[in-house]
Amino acid sequence: MSTTDPGTVGRAFEAALYADNDTALDTGASLLAADPGADAELARRGQELTAALWRRGWQPADVVRMVRRDLAEAHVQLASDLILAESGSGSGSGSGTGGRRWAAQLAELAPAPPYRGDRFTRATVVLELYRLLLRLPALEPLDDPRPRPAPGGTGRAEPASRMLGRIRALLAKAEATGYPEEAEALTAKAQELMARHSIDEALLASGGPGGGGGLASGGPGAVRIGVEPPYEQAKAVLLDAVARANNCQAVWNEPFCFSTVVGYEAELEAVEMLYTSLLVQATSAMTRAEAEIRKGGAKGGGRRRTKTFRQSFLAAYAHRMGARLTEAADHQIAEAKAESGREVLPVLASREAAVRAETDRLFPRTTTTRLRGVTDEDGWNRGREAADRARMGRAPGLPGR
Repeated sequence: MSTTDPGTVGRAFEAALYADNDTALDTGASLLAADPGADAELARRGQELTAALWRRGWQPADVVRMVRRDLAEAHVQLASDLILAESGSGSGSGSGTGGRRWAAQLAELAPAPPYRGDRFTRATVVLELYRLLLRLPALEPLDDPRPRPAPGGTGRAEPASRMLGRIRALLAKAEATGYPEEAEALTAKAQELMARHSIDEALLASGGPGGGGGLASGGPGAVRIGVEPPYEQAKAVLLDAVARANNCQAVWNEPFCFSTVVGYEAELEAVEMLYTSLLVQATSAMTRAEAEIRKGGAKGGGRRRTKTFRQSFLAAYAHRMGARLTEAADHQIAEAKAESGREVLPVLASREAAVRAETDRLFPRTTTTRLRGVTDEDGWNRGREAADRARMGRAPGLPGR
């Protein structure tokens, strides 16, 4: 009776990948460290594990997020190398999997510098990473809807891109300025453009003024947005508020540190940009509020008080900002109706129903979660005040959005 030799990599995997203890990990790392000839096979097996993740619904940013959360920077660098290598391998499972958004995630990755440490340490890092990749469960596979040119090449992707570029530039300025009033005005103007862009896209898709085209027909899609500790519950509430105000729905996956936002492409772009910017602005406002409290001589609580203050601040900010964004969206709908002479609500209601149906398809079972740790009254009040300030830009056409 003959047996097939699994080779160095096979024996290392048998020893280390399916066990949780350090002894098993050391055994596998020792086998790999002693056999430089196994390096190519080890890298190939890593690419296979990475490709398997794409088939299980993961995307590059999701993988990097989980590796960064559970392991160390050395593992993040190795994961980036694996993803980049797999995407260029010609296997058909890499960069072509998710279209434009997938390519953007790859562009965020940087190749790791050459490794100069000892082989045992390197092998340990590899096995720890592979063990994590092997154990990640399946996720909901996401499509990547995107503007496509109509026949004849007269698509609207370029104008849409210019509009989103203007929005992105305004939000970047809002984040960079040290003057709250200026940040509020810049954010208000960006929000005005977002709302109008979304309504224009909806009217166009329904055959409104200027219709006929350029956007590919089709339903809503989805994107995952990182919602990471600390204070992840409050951050998820903020993202949910931004999503709802922009005709999207957000479903939070707490164990894997992201929310899936479902909506049409124009709204998905807006939600991602606006959430990121508001989170930056909320964090800056929270830091200023804490400094004012310390300057005023407030005492008690220490680190525990800091945690509850911040959680309460961000929760109140999210709650208040959601109301303000909804008010602004309603105002934009009224203006669009007045300008176009068309009833906008049926168009938006149809898209809302499609978003809800797609959300139900992706997530047939969801549960609600109560927000924990919102117990600091001062933090709550200051968070509401910061959200109120963030809507006082008085941009033309908006009631202080």
